Amino acid sequence: MLRIAGAHVRFDSTEALDGVDLAVGDGEMVVLLGPSGCGKTTLLRAAAGLQPLDAGRIELDGKNLTGRRPDQRGIGLMFQDEVLFPHFDVEGNVAFGLRMAKVPPVERRRRVAEVLALVGLSGFEGRDVATLSGGEAQRVSLARALAPEPRVLLLDEPFGSLDRLLRERLIDELRPVLDQVGVTAVHVTHDHHEAFALADRIAVMASGRILRNGTPEEVWTDPRTAQVARFLGHTNVFDSEVPPALASAARRSDSFVLRADRIEVVIADDRGAAVTGDETARLPATVARRRFRGDRYELRLEADIGGVVATLDSITPDGPAVGANVQLGIGPDAVIPLES
Repeated sequence: MLRIAGAHVRFDSTEALDGVDLAVGDGEMVVLLGPSGCGKTTLLRAAAGLQPLDAGRIELDGKNLTGRRPDQRGIGLMFQDEVLFPHFDVEGNVAFGLRMAKVPPVERRRRVAEVLALVGLSGFEGRDVATLSGGEAQRVSLARALAPEPRVLLLDEPFGSLDRLLRERLIDELRPVLDQVGVTAVHVTHDHHEAFALADRIAVMASGRILRNGTPEEVWTDPRTAQVARFLGHTNVFDSEVPPALASAARRSDSFVLRADRIEVVIADDRGAAVTGDETARLPATVARRRFRGDRYELRLEADIGGVVATLDSITPDGPAVGANVQLGIGPDAVIPLES
């Protein structure tokens, strides 16, 4: 439904967007994930018409939007900072886009009440925006973006300024709201947990390019490159060939990931030697550190291949102590080969 083809944006000597291609299906939520300065916000602003393209094309439902003004695109935008108008009450803020579109007053009031109910703020019409909490202000901002019934909603790190608990609550609330109205969405974040919670598809960006594009399951289990793996939150990324001791668990590769949640930690035999079974390799290691993570224990271990992180499902304090010799059971599902 939304298609961005060959998008280029240059700021002086910096290529902010370097030939970006992205297609978003009807009703789909695509999350752009990447570090600050990778181009994700520039891509959002270009789609909204706030940033001209130096080259490329933006289409909505097959129609070329390139060069059209933002108000002619049928695209809504929600920013990280709610940017509410202080001289308007909640109703005035939510109705702003409707007023610009010359929607009659009776219809404006009906639509404002409808979207406020959708975001859980029924009865807030007359509230001064200065009295709103951070979460309420973001809900008003979302209602304002949805009020004109955009074909596509663009969300630029809308929860980035909120505390963790409130952010997680609003993340849980956002997707049902968007599904209810059936709007297509592109969401920007640098937080991989947020991306996994919201996305139908994740596009990982770096240096103005999309490096990996797929469902959350696809990009996690096959990140393709070490750069993408690290940004997705994989802790055991090795920029070296899969060692011979793991040859039974995976094909040889110039770099690889060991999934922390798929590593079995067992007490080492007296020799502490690596033992290879039919499918599971066993590497000797020493527990360097234990950390309690609330729902699990995290072990940091020293092995021949370097430092390894493994997680224990049990939240009991029982388990290998710091300094203990253990063996790491590594099966084929724990090893992800990466491209060069």
